[in-house]
Amino acid sequence: MDMGSTVFERQPPAPGVVSEALRGTRQSVFWLDSDGLPPGFRTAHPSLVGDRTADLVVVGGGYTGLWTAVRAKERDPSRSVVLLEASTIGWAASGRNGGFCEASLTHGHENGVSRWPDEIDTLEAWGLQNLDDIAATVERYGMDVEFERTGTLSVAVEPHQVEWLREEPDFRDAAATRALVDSPTYLAGSWEESGTALVHPAKLALELARVAVSLGVEIYEHSRVTALGDGVVTTTRGWVRASQIALATNVFPSLLRRNRLMTVPVYDYVLVTEPLSASQRASIGWDGRQGLADLANQFHYYRQTADGRILFGGYDAVYYPGGKVRSSYEDRPESFARLASHFFTTFPQLEGLRFTHKWAGAIDSCSRFCAFFGTARGGSVAYATGYTGLGVGASRFGADVMLDLLSGSATERTASRMVRERPLPFPPEPAASVGISLVRGAMNRADHREGRRGLFLKTLDAVGMGFDS
Repeated sequence: MDMGSTVFERQPPAPGVVSEALRGTRQSVFWLDSDGLPPGFRTAHPSLVGDRTADLVVVGGGYTGLWTAVRAKERDPSRSVVLLEASTIGWAASGRNGGFCEASLTHGHENGVSRWPDEIDTLEAWGLQNLDDIAATVERYGMDVEFERTGTLSVAVEPHQVEWLREEPDFRDAAATRALVDSPTYLAGSWEESGTALVHPAKLALELARVAVSLGVEIYEHSRVTALGDGVVTTTRGWVRASQIALATNVFPSLLRRNRLMTVPVYDYVLVTEPLSASQRASIGWDGRQGLADLANQFHYYRQTADGRILFGGYDAVYYPGGKVRSSYEDRPESFARLASHFFTTFPQLEGLRFTHKWAGAIDSCSRFCAFFGTARGGSVAYATGYTGLGVGASRFGADVMLDLLSGSATERTASRMVRERPLPFPPEPAASVGISLVRGAMNRADHREGRRGLFLKTLDAVGMGFDS
């Protein structure tokens, strides 16, 4: 076997399969368009015009901001809360992700234990409780978010990855793994059944907004914040005076100068297929509807939708020089072609299936690969950002941390090193582009060398900027 290549390079689909599958694919987010979102599900909110006064103003209408608004009202129903969104609820990362709602707050056990070994048991317990609380919230408010606690099936697609899985309590050999989901690339697997739920990403954002409004939160869309003053948040057409401010802008430029170099936008690419026929479904199994992910540094994640499609994303994580968030970056033909090729290597029995949707979104990546937190302006401003792709579940925890910090009261959460410590910042441009390119190249080389990390990655590990999920 050629150990210098991966299974996706050794076993590509037949010529023409990829181009035919991508013929006519729409540049559109499945979760947000008419195929994925029922008519009338979205509620429009007014723009802020003039001045308002509130106890708490939340900046950002994604998961972190919405959970902060909901949790603030649940903690104190008398508190007045205003939420400001620059565009529409859930239009950015919260409506574009794969819908994997993970228990992990640390982007995987290995990343957490390498950074906070003395706290890892507590952090993992908090993460499971957080996921339980999300499930309870969905039930309590009757939220239509397609919540399925399926767990994740991690699969080995290279021989060296089999040994990584042998330590897992639910290790399964190739035959047992393929009995769950049938792919000739699978050499082993491990199904962790309780730590992941699947959700409809856009529905989760929109239902959180519905719940927030029902609790008394005022939501304003198309109300971009242009300035952050002492107790005043200014938008394009108005302002809000508030004693407390929660910043949930994530991948977008921070309103706090101290955080401008703390995150970078990394683009992730996604495909969604047409609904599978009964015979296509039978050819792959997958009756458990688990989330799926392989174990490479450049990994794929995939899942089924409620109407029988397959979402397939990941692998390419692209940073564009300059660190901007631009819609022009969302159409990258080479990434979509690569994903399609890898899809048919994974499921050759599905050749002939077409992709209906393709899109991309920017992830707020930080150097520790999980969210960080803090306060500013004498404790009147709190922030949570840097989720690095695992914010669907962890954003609720981030909301509680921000509210703890704004309260000024010491809690077990705010006393933890994970909450108190800040990651290392990225260097300014052009050094950021050079460094990120080097990291991506080094991780790709590790995938081609049985996962062995070279000197560059080991050095990053030593200074706290390495990543092993």
